[in-house]
Amino acid sequence: MTPTPQNPPLAALLIFAASALLAGTTLLAKALGTDTLGPALHPMQISHGRFLFAFVVIVTATAVLRPALRRPHWGLHIGRTSFGWLGITLMFASVAYIPIADATAISFLNPVFAMVLAIPLLKEGVGPWRWLAAAVALTGALILLRPTPASFQPAALLALTAAAVIGMELIFIKKLSGREIPIQILLVNNGLGLTIASVAVISVWQAPTPAQWGALAGIGGLMACAQACFVNGMARADASFVAPISYATLIFAAFYDFAIFSVIPDRISIIGSSIILTGALILVWRETLHRQALSR
Repeated sequence: MTPTPQNPPLAALLIFAASALLAGTTLLAKALGTDTLGPALHPMQISHGRFLFAFVVIVTATAVLRPALRRPHWGLHIGRTSFGWLGITLMFASVAYIPIADATAISFLNPVFAMVLAIPLLKEGVGPWRWLAAAVALTGALILLRPTPASFQPAALLALTAAAVIGMELIFIKKLSGREIPIQILLVNNGLGLTIASVAVISVWQAPTPAQWGALAGIGGLMACAQACFVNGMARADASFVAPISYATLIFAAFYDFAIFSVIPDRISIIGSSIILTGALILVWRETLHRQALSR
């Protein structure tokens, strides 16, 4: 497989675009999960729309580009997609009840959970700095949960569970890394995701309004474009360079929530999100030093 030419400026632009698009999917999910566009849809129906329309976009791109596909590793794909479907469904459920920025900040715990899961599943060693990063990020998540009788947010537990589940998905993604080309991974992932979502949605299906159909199509299209931008951005620069840029998703999420739903992040949201970002950045910093040490 021919390596993708390195282009850090283009990589930064692609990751920034992916962040804006990804935050847009949570905005539409919140509109669909509330009565903004009609009777609220169940999170499983929202995730079904996400996989349906993303699959249409990726199949179209595959037909136009005609890439050389190879036999996929079905076991890894099924594991990755199962956890991915469950994680995105839980995330869509959470944004109907808590600020998009809070749910997005909690989602930054994905790599922290992946780090912890990598110990038993990938036999990776974890040093004190990584544990510190995990502790800092989890402290921020605890603050966002607002663990007092007067302010506790049960729905934030949905976002926290989603982060843990998607952390497991990252383990499968790591195992898939380098085995197949990006467009094949996206094609198989969204095809399997659509199959799982189609079975799950049967018991909760309700006829969407025209506006809701448009929002469902928007989620699928934005997610497909975000995935394409992210995968291509990651291929054009070191992960340590692009990872911090992806945290711009939090900025976009807060902006969208304010512009559409007039939600202003409160002091607790700002403090908790900042602490999670600090933990995530510590993890990125240590990963950078680790890679540099290995390359010497």
